[in-house]
Formats: sequence, C-alpha cells, structure tokens
Amino acid sequence: MSRTFGTAMGELRRAHGLSQRTASAELGISQALLSHYEKGAREPGLDFVVRACNYYGVTADYLLGRSDRKDGSDMSARLRELAGRLREIAEGLENLAEENVK
Repeated sequence: MSRTFGTAMGELRRAHGLSQRTASAELGISQALLSHYEKGAREPGLDFVVRACNYYGVTADYLLGRSDRKDGSDMSARLRELAGRLREIAEGLENLAEENVK
C-alpha cells in the first residue's frame, strides 16, 4: 500500500465533491494547512486525524494508508482471527495446567 495521509485526504475530499476551502472550514483548519496536509508538506496531529476520520466516515487505518478498506471491515476479520488464536492458546494453557496438577 503506497497511499499517504495526504493522498487519502485529497482523494476523500474530491470524492465528496468538496473544495479545499469548504473542507478546511468544516474541519476547522485553514485552507493553507489543508493544502500542506494534502501535499505531504506537513503532518497532522492525532486530534486532526480523528476529526478527519469522523468527517469523512473512514477509519484511521484507511486515512493513514494502513488499510484499503474505508469501513474497517478487514480489521474485524483480523480481530476475529486473533480472538480464535487466543482461544487456542488459552485452551492449551488450561490443558498444561491440568496436566501439571495431576
């Protein structure tokens, strides 16, 4: 995945049919700062990342280029997989504990 935060911000803004002026005003920053974010000249703080995620309805993983899924559905699958692995580990530990008690 090679999408950057700036690329994602620009793509989302355009996909929503918004100008930089409108998006920046609704996000509570200057148009110049939004332009810097989109060009990659500046990096946002965590509070802005959260605000942008809420504004565009996407996950932070998508906005930060860690996922191609805007809705986080791939994260749900990963969490289910990890939960399954944790259950297996817990069962194995219970079996070991039972064997050591005997």
